[in-house]
Amino acid sequence: MQSDRMSRALAPRVLSLAVSAACATLLAACAVGPNYQRPATEIPASFKEAAPGWKVAEPADQHDRGDWWAIYEDPKLNELEAKLNTANQTIAQFAASYRQARALVGEARAAYFPTIGASAGATRSGNGTQTSGNATTATSREGITNSFNVQMTASWEPDLWGSVTRSVNAQKAGQQGAAADLANARLSAQATLAQTYFLLRALDSTQKLLDDTVIAYQRSLQLTQNQYAAGVAARSDVIQAQTQLQSAQAAAIDNGIQRAQDEHAIAVLVGVPASMFSLPPMPLTATPPAVPAQMPSALLERRPDIASAERKAAAANEQIGVAIAAFFPSLTLSATGGFENSVFSQLLTLPSRFWTLGPQLAGTIFDAGLRKAQTEAARATYDADVATYRQTVLAAFQDVEDNLASLRILEQEIVVQRQAVDSARQALAIVTNEYKAGTVGFVNVLTAQTTAFTAEQKLENIAGQRMVSSVGLVKALGGGWDASQMNRETGDVTAPAPLPASAPRAAATSVGAPSIAQSTASGTDAPQARVQSK
Repeated sequence: MQSDRMSRALAPRVLSLAVSAACATLLAACAVGPNYQRPATEIPASFKEAAPGWKVAEPADQHDRGDWWAIYEDPKLNELEAKLNTANQTIAQFAASYRQARALVGEARAAYFPTIGASAGATRSGNGTQTSGNATTATSREGITNSFNVQMTASWEPDLWGSVTRSVNAQKAGQQGAAADLANARLSAQATLAQTYFLLRALDSTQKLLDDTVIAYQRSLQLTQNQYAAGVAARSDVIQAQTQLQSAQAAAIDNGIQRAQDEHAIAVLVGVPASMFSLPPMPLTATPPAVPAQMPSALLERRPDIASAERKAAAANEQIGVAIAAFFPSLTLSATGGFENSVFSQLLTLPSRFWTLGPQLAGTIFDAGLRKAQTEAARATYDADVATYRQTVLAAFQDVEDNLASLRILEQEIVVQRQAVDSARQALAIVTNEYKAGTVGFVNVLTAQTTAFTAEQKLENIAGQRMVSSVGLVKALGGGWDASQMNRETGDVTAPAPLPASAPRAAATSVGAPSIAQSTASGTDAPQARVQSK
């Protein structure tokens, strides 16, 4: 009978709790604040700087967008990129930031659920003394009490106005933005490594050119000394030949400064102390592969910096809802229950139990415009992030156009420059033969040698800049194509047809200056070596 009465007494309270929870759940579906939509941006229909004949390729997002640098077919570069992906400290920093952002999502999501705690305690206290007796005798007894308790507490704040939902969505957007930042840091480091590597190889080519030029000038000096000894050349010709040789020797030494700095930069990128890293010299032989000229709209999905900026705008939009939710009252449901007794052995008994249960509704009546200012600040932050997103999109289009223009113009320039090198070599060979015959002075030889060296040095520089622009274009387009999915010749994101076993890879000859040495030594027409195009 007693248990029946207790059940009937508890039934209304249980029903009340159920109704309160249901109401709170329904109210939680109401999320104040604006719903997010991706900011509109103006997107061109095509890239104006794309070279004629370039094919548009749709991004293969279903594939792993990983080793894009493999399209350059350089084993050493592949090795360095692999080291960078595991040892670069900037990438490690952004990876830690991503893990932090992921943890913040869990932190925000925890607000959906009640908080439950438990505690146990024991106290012993006294409240003075009690006296009894007459004037001659008195007895005293301390008033000491003991208290033992065990209790559990629970509290829950329903998401009445969607504040928690907005916070969770903001943190999710932050996590996605952190993932994009990590991808962007990785892509930037990979591209920087590739560009620095090709610049270093271009310096190796320049070093070979300078070394060959020094040899050529040494032979020219010997020829001039012989002519002077034979009485057909002036002393001034010998001095001019010596000056030219010494200047070339100084330039060959000076070239090592930039190469050392590039080598040190690569060491930092791959996470190795510069003192423990070195790259053997190897002249640049690579030429830019075909890269697909995507539709401009694909950049919004392919570039991680655009994705990061867009996610920051989404997170800022959710913070507006959090600020608006602060205008509304909050409801907290709390409950406490446990046992308390002055005798430890009777602690866990039915008469020792206690409990409290009840809701609490709280709201701010006056805050001197604080919440309004916070909402305006949140809206301003969103507007700033939207502007940043649109600026990032504009900069991305510019980045692609810049590299497309650079590649197109450099391709035209290198054709003309090769012709200039051929002409300079022929002129040098003719002038050298005329000088040997005594029909022209040494000044003509100096002029022809300087012209030939300048032309070949510029050709080396153009070759290096083409590789830098090629990597820049891959980075501008978002990078990350798997080499097995890209046709090296057409740039289509499809598996390339395998080459026959007997078909060697088209090699690019070094555009160095052996021809200067050959022309000076033999006095015949210089061989017209050309850089082969892939």
